[in-house]
Amino acid sequence: MTHFLYFDPGLGAMIIQAIVAAVAGVLLFSKNLLYKIKLFLGISKPNDDVFDDIDVKDSDIESKSTSDKQQ
Repeated sequence: MTHFLYFDPGLGAMIIQAIVAAVAGVLLFSKNLLYKIKLFLGISKPNDDVFDDIDVKDSDIESKSTSDKQQ
């Protein structure tokens, strides 16, 4: 007696979603792991300030805070 499996579109989409999620998880995990290994070996330097490249003047911040108080 032969048994055949039935795959409906919902199950196919679920399988594809699981595969994509697994690939994304492996890529993100390996990227973080490689960064930590390089950091430990001294190959790369840590990024202390993520927002270092954003130019915000103090006068812009002060004018924003004073305009918020006036409302």
